[in-house]
Amino acid sequence: MRLVHDASMTLAWLFERDTPQESNLADRVLGALQDDEAHVPWLWHTEVVNALLVAERRGLLTEAHAIEYLSRLSALPIITDDVSPSARRDAMMGLAREHGLTAYDATYLELALRLGAVVATFDRRLAEAVDRAGGSVLR
Repeated sequence: MRLVHDASMTLAWLFERDTPQESNLADRVLGALQDDEAHVPWLWHTEVVNALLVAERRGLLTEAHAIEYLSRLSALPIITDDVSPSARRDAMMGLAREHGLTAYDATYLELALRLGAVVATFDRRLAEAVDRAGGSVLR
């Protein structure tokens, strides 16, 4: 299976989720990285780093733990989309407008639709937009 996972899914591998079902889903996605193709847009890297910095500043995470987590992420077989964001700008704008998404979430939606990939996310609004656009969400 080809997956596109967003920062909410990636960060669930570090920060505990609200329900056991969400924790189990995050564990399933992490385990699937050995067999499935995992894709992320360039934006994913910035979102993950920003979340780690915010957690550090709030005292939820040490700098050493953040560095270790980034190192572990780098070792995973995650493919960063190499299509230029400027080449996808119009498609992202259209999807954001059509589905009431932020440009950030539209980036994930556009990538998933272009690749025919299943989206792994805990973002309800993004999941609903994927459904409306005819895509698939991992549940």
